[in-house]
Amino acid sequence: MTLLHLAVAPSVLLVLVTTGPFAASQSPAPASAAAQAQPAPPSDYSYQPEGRRDPFVSLVARGSETAAMARPGEGLQGLSVAELSVRGVMQSRGGYIAIVQGPDQKTHIVRSNDRLLDGTVKTITPQGLLIVQEVNDPLSLEKRREIRKPLHGSEEGK
Repeated sequence: MTLLHLAVAPSVLLVLVTTGPFAASQSPAPASAAAQAQPAPPSDYSYQPEGRRDPFVSLVARGSETAAMARPGEGLQGLSVAELSVRGVMQSRGGYIAIVQGPDQKTHIVRSNDRLLDGTVKTITPQGLLIVQEVNDPLSLEKRREIRKPLHGSEEGK
C-alpha cells in the first residue's frame, strides 16, 4: 500500500457508511422511537392542586396583605420625613405652626409633637422644622436621628 491508498481508503469507507444501506435503515428508527416514548395524555385529565401553593403568588408578600400595608395612615401620619417639604411657618398663640406639603401636592398643618410615619415633629422654628426620625435599620447603632427641614433653601440632615 502506498501513501495515496492510505489517504483514499478512509474517505471511501466514510462515503460507504453514510450512503450505504446501513445508513438508510438507521434514520427512521430514532424518529419512531421518540414518538413511542411520549404517551398521549388522557382526554379526561384535569389538574388537582390538593393543598399545593399557587406558584403565581409571591412568597415574600402574600396576596391582599400588601395593599393593606402600603400606607398605614391617612394624612400626616401616612407621610414619611423624606416626603415632606416645608412651605410656610406661622406664629400662633401657643407657638409656631408649619405648613408642609407631601408628594401628592396636598398641604398639611403641623404642630410640635405631631406624629409622622417614621418620626415626630420635635420643634418648629421660624427657619423650619426639627424632626426626630426613627431609624429602621438593624445595622445602625443610632435608633433615632434629628432631621432639619428648612423653610427656604436645600434640605439637610443633622
